[in-house]
Order: sequence, then C-alpha cells, then structure tokens
Amino acid sequence: MMMNLFSTFDPCTGNLSLNWLSTIIFIMLIPNNFWMKSSKTKMLMMYISMLLTKEMESLTKNKSIPMIMIPIFMLILSNNLMGLLPYVFTSSSHLVFSMTMALPLWISLMIFGWTKKTNSMFVHLVPMGTPGILMPFMVLIETTSNIIRPGSLSVRLSANMIARHLLMSLLGNTSSKSSMILSATMIIFILLILFESAVAMIQSYVFMTLSTLYSSEI
Repeated sequence: MMMNLFSTFDPCTGNLSLNWLSTIIFIMLIPNNFWMKSSKTKMLMMYISMLLTKEMESLTKNKSIPMIMIPIFMLILSNNLMGLLPYVFTSSSHLVFSMTMALPLWISLMIFGWTKKTNSMFVHLVPMGTPGILMPFMVLIETTSNIIRPGSLSVRLSANMIARHLLMSLLGNTSSKSSMILSATMIIFILLILFESAVAMIQSYVFMTLSTLYSSEI
C-alpha cells in the first residue's frame, strides 16, 4: 500500500526513465507561432509579467531581480499545474528540483552581498535597538536564519506538492459499489483539483516573493 502510494514520486520507473523531461516539456509543447505572433495567451503572460514586475519593484530597489524571478515563477507554475494532469511526473515535488533553484540563487546573493556590500550585510545581522548583551545571540540567530533560507524555500514548495498528491492518491484508492459514495467522491475530486490549482499558483508566487524579499536585504 505505502509502496504504491509513494511510487508516484519515484523519478526512476525503468531503465529508460524520461520522467525528468516533464520539467521542460511545456516548452516543447509551445508552438513556434507563440513567440512570433501576438495572441491572447501571449498578452496574458505579458500582463502577468508586468504585474509581477511592479510588485517586485515595490519590494526591492534592484531592477534586475524581476528578470530572474519571473522566469523562475513561470517554471514553477507550469510544473505545478502540469502535475495535476494524469500520468505526468511532478518534478516540483522533489527537493532536487526546488533546491536546484533556491541554492544557486541564495549563494549568488550571498557572494554579491558579502563582496560588494559587506557593511550592509553586517548591519542586517544585528537589528536596530538590540541591547549590547544580546548582540552575540542575535548574530548567531540571524546567521542561522540566513543559512537555512534555501532549505526552507525548497521544503515549503516540495512539501505542498507532496501533500496534495498524497491526498489525491488516498482518495483515489477508495473503492465502493455505492453510486452515492462514488458521486460524492467525484465531487470531492473536482473541488480538490480546483483547490490544488490555486495552491500551485500560490506556491510559485510565494517562492518568487520570498526570494525577492531575501534579495532586498542586500
């Protein structure tokens, strides 16, 4: 039972496993005319990008951050939404996927901050108004909080994706001959898919927003 339940998260299903291709398969499905001609879908994506850019500009003064965060947002969003489709491997439910984005981003921000804005990085280790006796402890706490940021970003994304798949798998394993129970289960599944679609969008937005907030501290 547990082996079948967690088998949906196994990236290796055979000698020639192509599950990880689901990470970029949405790029292959986009027609070439999408990049060359104007369409409603392209206008919608441009509108979303403009809204996200305005919000990120209000969070950070760095003008180059939206160029990094919007593609990451689109990548996570597409993978989360495709994970709702049957027989599609959800790469965002694995720490390998989320950590691959969070860790290099955090390392690059730390290298830039400590090499170019060293004084500002030291200031963030001690909040204003901290008593002198508590300063060493605050430095330790802030340092630990800073170090675990890529892990918290990755675990937050992966845990939410795993939780929704486990819930849908548990409901899918329930079998009954009663038409009323089957109808009720079907309604629950429809509502759950709508809820999970919202979660997929929210998690990609949360990942982007928290990464932007972390970059604003530099």
